Parts: sequence; structure tokens; C-alpha cells
Amino acid sequence: MAVSAKTRQTLIALLAAGAICFAALVAGHFLSEANLPWYETLERPGFAPPDRVFAVVWPILYAMMAVAVWQFWRAEGSSEDRKLGLIWFGIQLALNIAWSVAFFWFESPGSGLIVILLLLVAIAITIVLFDRLSRSAALLLVPYLLWVCFETALNFAFWFLNS
Repeated sequence: MAVSAKTRQTLIALLAAGAICFAALVAGHFLSEANLPWYETLERPGFAPPDRVFAVVWPILYAMMAVAVWQFWRAEGSSEDRKLGLIWFGIQLALNIAWSVAFFWFESPGSGLIVILLLLVAIAITIVLFDRLSRSAALLLVPYLLWVCFETALNFAFWFLNS
């Protein structure tokens, strides 16, 4: 059974989206992993989940992000809307990595809080832009936004308890 050129191109685009998103996941993981001993010394808020929860949630969210950006890229619509949505997707991905740098690498919950607030704005903008071309792509990012809202509260609590 031969695979059409269009099907092959679609699969390559999905694999590329997955590779980009999971590269960001791996980068954030390695930036965080180096300073876990410091993190273990911090006073934890009562609502902080066990560390293993993050290891389950983040790969799921990154997989959803990959499918979202792939769906958005494939959606019918103006090239200007597509370009703007992809730029903001890249910005939020970069801010996600930057949070690991700020919080873990620089051992600074305060800096992490600033970055995560910017990340929230970037995710919200990305969702609005994705919705212009693909409602399903936008909806795939909503759990990510909700999780980052929770992590923002967690980041604030770490900053408050440890400053």
C-alpha cells in the first residue's frame, strides 16, 4: 500500500511538531534536574503535589501542544494568522524553557514568578490566535493554560515561603 505524498507530508509535519515540543520538554527537564538538590531544600506549600506528578503531567501537555500546533499549521486560513500564531507558539515555548532557567538554574522563585506570568499571557494569546484557524487546536492548549495557572500559584507560594 503506497502512502500519498500529502499523507507523508502530514506525518512529517506531525513528527516535526512533536520533535520541537519534546526538545523543549527535554531542555526544561535538564535545566531543572541540575538544581533539584537546591529545590529539595525549599519549604513546600501544602498544595504542592508529589514530584512524580510533574513527570506524568508535562509529557502529556507537551504531546497535546504538539498536536495543537500541527492542527493549527494544517488549518485553512490566512497566512498572516498562521504566521502570528506560530510566532506566539514559539514565544510561549521559549518562555516555558526560560522558566526552568529562572526558577531552577538561577535558583530564583522570584524570577521564575515573573517568567511564568509572562508565560500565562503568551499561552492565552496563542490560544486566541489558534482559535482563529482551528478551534480544536485552541482547545488542546486549554489544559496547558490551566496547569500553568496552577503552577503560577505554586511558584508564588514557593517565592512567598522562601523569601
